[in-house]
Amino acid sequence: MDLQTLSYLVVGATFALYLGIAFWARAGSTKDFYVAGGGVHPVANGMATAADWMSAASFISMAGMISFMGYGGSVFLMGWTGGYVILAMLLAPYLRKYGKFTVPEFIGDRFYSKTARVVAVICLILCSVTYVIGQMKGVGVAFSRFLEVEYATGLLIGMVIVFFYAVLGGMKGITYTQIAQYCVLILAYTIPAIFISFQLTGNPIPQLGLGSTIAGTETYMLDRLDMVVTDLGFKQYTTDVRLSTLNMFAYTMSLMIGTAGLPHVIIRFFTVPKVKDARSSAGWALVFIAILYTTAPAVGAMARLNLMTTIEPSPGEYLVYDERPQWFKNWEKTGLLQYEDKNGNGLVEYSADPATNDMVKIDNDIMVLANPEIAQLPNWVIALVAAGGLAAALSTAAGLLLAISSAISHDLLKGMIAPQISEKQELMASRVAMALAIVGAGYLGLNPPGFAAGTVALAFGLAASSIFPALMMGIFSDRVNKEGAIAGMVCGIGVTLFYVFQHKGIMFIPGTEFLGSMEPNWFMGIEPNAFGVVGAIVNFAVALAVSRVTAAPPASVRELVDHIRIPVGSGDATGH
Repeated sequence: MDLQTLSYLVVGATFALYLGIAFWARAGSTKDFYVAGGGVHPVANGMATAADWMSAASFISMAGMISFMGYGGSVFLMGWTGGYVILAMLLAPYLRKYGKFTVPEFIGDRFYSKTARVVAVICLILCSVTYVIGQMKGVGVAFSRFLEVEYATGLLIGMVIVFFYAVLGGMKGITYTQIAQYCVLILAYTIPAIFISFQLTGNPIPQLGLGSTIAGTETYMLDRLDMVVTDLGFKQYTTDVRLSTLNMFAYTMSLMIGTAGLPHVIIRFFTVPKVKDARSSAGWALVFIAILYTTAPAVGAMARLNLMTTIEPSPGEYLVYDERPQWFKNWEKTGLLQYEDKNGNGLVEYSADPATNDMVKIDNDIMVLANPEIAQLPNWVIALVAAGGLAAALSTAAGLLLAISSAISHDLLKGMIAPQISEKQELMASRVAMALAIVGAGYLGLNPPGFAAGTVALAFGLAASSIFPALMMGIFSDRVNKEGAIAGMVCGIGVTLFYVFQHKGIMFIPGTEFLGSMEPNWFMGIEPNAFGVVGAIVNFAVALAVSRVTAAPPASVRELVDHIRIPVGSGDATGH
């Protein structure tokens, strides 16, 4: 069966599965819509959390960046996995013990202020909207290649699918759909990796294949990759630092604390019955996430080696453009791979020198999706990868859109504007807000700022500078008050947004780069995507300073902090 037919069958079957699950698990109450009724099993919640967490940035873009950044791409592996550990240990159990529906609701109650809740809603929407653009880019990239449709058409199809299962099912439908999506995406990621690792090294385990020798030789795969890239003028793959050591540290920390502040991941821990289950589901999620994240470095390195050796089979011997393989032609149609014969010799000359480099565009986001084609794997594997990429993008998009709609309907409408509305009216408002969020996300996805994971990195920076410090201080300090929390969030996200605008332009408005220059004026050499950690420091400093010179929180709030932090029955043995 040809690839096109297989792609339609595999992707169509997975979409039918998602819609069927959504119909079966449709929400009948606001508790179903926001937290899936609060009765999800920890293992199931761990799997759903992993799918929610492993977005298009993880599935499509992360290995692509590792392919081209080499060692510098490790910031994403360290930041995202380390951040999840912080979330699981320091935030999730305490927020589950608090027991409400949303992050802004916790911030509003803990800091006894509707203003704090509104500021949290604004920060949440800024983070989630920025993040969801990356997912829409992933949907467009996957559809544009495997279903051979326009990028905009792919986005539209993805929006319709998300609309049905997210608006109909809410968190309940999304949870069980994400379990299915995890199974699809993890099979789609690991099966090609096993094939390619065995092809290149004779070892079917990608994590071990990365450190193995090339099959039939005594040359280690990474040594071979270093030789190939340096011969063409690129930096050595295994030692290429991301701009500077300080920038790599800042980038990693920004991703780490941004992870712990992402609302769409945090709300997943509100769906389990008990605090113990929140800890358990966090552990299971880490296991499910690790399967993909430990495979990604191997996928990135092997994809880069396959690409380079396809274009230049041996030193000085280049691919003839008219004899280029089918995968090359397929990706040219999408515009994500572009060739220009600068020397007029009909060869595909690929090098680090822009003056002679014929490969004028190789989008990072195509590497995972193109890798099975480059390696000439069976068509069913290539079709499975398409379904996996779409599952990753759709699962996270649904979680983000739910976080946005919950903030609008539950925190703004029910919480402040119209507290008298019934549960049925609130549920309808949630669905309308979800529909509007999907339309808005699709519109912004048509003009995404940069590649998917780069856009996502900005979202992590915004979460790091605003929501994470507020949650940490809200849980672990009974002295931080409403004035401090509000000032901290505003200053933290404000300085981060200013830095991004100054050096990248306004991310949703093309052509605004005139607002500032690039690297020469970077603060201590820290790039905009890594600046969230500086914003977080500003947030902590301002909140603590303002709290010190203003009135302490009331006694009821200090009791709330103690209730959240101290285990039930902890003083029973001593009588205290």
